[in-house]
Amino acid sequence: MNNLNLSVSKREVTGKKVSELRNSGLTPVHMYGPEIESSSLQCDTAILDRVITDAGTNIPVTVDVENGDQGNLCFIREVQYHPVTNKVLHVDFMKVQEGRPVRAQVPVSVEGTSPAVRTMGGTLLQPLQTLTVEALPLEIPEIIILQAELLIDFETNLYVSDIELGDNVSIINETSEMVASVVAPRVERLDSEIAEGEEGETEEGTESTEGDDETESSEE
Repeated sequence: MNNLNLSVSKREVTGKKVSELRNSGLTPVHMYGPEIESSSLQCDTAILDRVITDAGTNIPVTVDVENGDQGNLCFIREVQYHPVTNKVLHVDFMKVQEGRPVRAQVPVSVEGTSPAVRTMGGTLLQPLQTLTVEALPLEIPEIIILQAELLIDFETNLYVSDIELGDNVSIINETSEMVASVVAPRVERLDSEIAEGEEGETEEGTESTEGDDETESSEE
């Protein structure tokens, strides 16, 4: 588990004046939790950007408040971005207690090459990019890695039920949710559909011809 630290200071600026704060290289943040009052804080923008990238929403960050509380164990819970520039406008940190379980979204990565992709030309699909897990803050996984080698053909899928994270981490998702699969090449499916269509047209044409012959015979 990465040891991420962030130093912040108390913020007096609010409202429209916050834009001036951002122009000076600082970003407004809030820290809240079930047993503390929400605190208006500010942080160096460049440092905050790096912490957001490294922590995501599932890696705890130790937040130290200048002239205030030190060693606050927090998770990033919301990041607001500018709709045009994509710059960070505001960040919410949720303070947690080390001995109490929390829930977090953990990214899922399928690594390696599936035999169904390598030898059969299939395409790997991953409909589930994250899993919701519950564990003590310092036991939340950074990432969940699955092996693509397990996907040996187009009938083999990976489900939540196939994932084991140990006794200390619980997965909240439904066990029946599919995480990854390999689908057959699209070209093969199209060829099959075309072949079936041609057979259907031939049969219909034969029936039509037989019907015409019967009509001609009856008229004679």
